Amino acid sequence: MEHIAFLGLGHMGAPMARRLLAAGHPLTVWNRTADKAGPLVAEGAALAASPAGAVRDADVVITMLAGPDALEAVARAAGEALRPGVHWIEMSTVGPDAVLRLAARLPRATLVDAPVMGSTDKAAAGALGILAGGDTAGVEHLLAHLGSVTRTGPLGSGAALKLVLNSAVISGIAVVAEALRLADALGLDGDTVRTALANGPLAGVVARAHAEGVHFDATLAVKDLDLATRTARLPAVEAALEHYRRVAEPGEDISRAAARIRTA
Repeated sequence: MEHIAFLGLGHMGAPMARRLLAAGHPLTVWNRTADKAGPLVAEGAALAASPAGAVRDADVVITMLAGPDALEAVARAAGEALRPGVHWIEMSTVGPDAVLRLAARLPRATLVDAPVMGSTDKAAAGALGILAGGDTAGVEHLLAHLGSVTRTGPLGSGAALKLVLNSAVISGIAVVAEALRLADALGLDGDTVRTALANGPLAGVVARAHAEGVHFDATLAVKDLDLATRTARLPAVEAALEHYRRVAEPGEDISRAAARIRTA
């Protein structure tokens, strides 16, 4: 059983790490806020004081971090401690440029970019959609504990596809919120409009806009759309980004941002 170092225990990282621990893998964890590691340590994980301490004896490193800056900082702190031949699975939403910079920084590691689709409920159930770029042969059995794997092509392609999908979903949620604002202005019954939208082609987006019991921080939605709009000219996505920048509150699910867009 490979020794795994899991770096980043936020809303998504913690349940993903728990899945690997439950599968029997020796697990060392690190998180910038160490208190968040408490439940995993109680279940048998080892807690490292630094990224370097976490990866020193690891066969596989998994990162699930907030964005490109956090990934850069962790890679800089951990790089010299890596064992030759280690597999590094980068599962954050950081875009392809950050993945390629990581590969250049870690010449002794085999890197796979494997961002995920799905929220905290899917992470806990091991039912994430994993978009995997690069050579996945050595780690696909580990990813299977977390969800289903779609091979996307060369290194960086998973991160690229994740930006495409998140841009569509997050912008779509803003569109649904505006559609409901239009319905309010027209004096229509909100429940009737929501049901009609949910029965149409936007069904999945409508469901996510009103989801309860899951979490995707609205400030991370801002980060994702910002990454996308730096890559190409995307007027509709740029408009959605301005919506989220205006209403997103740290720690709140994206559905709360959608509610604010509706009433703003």
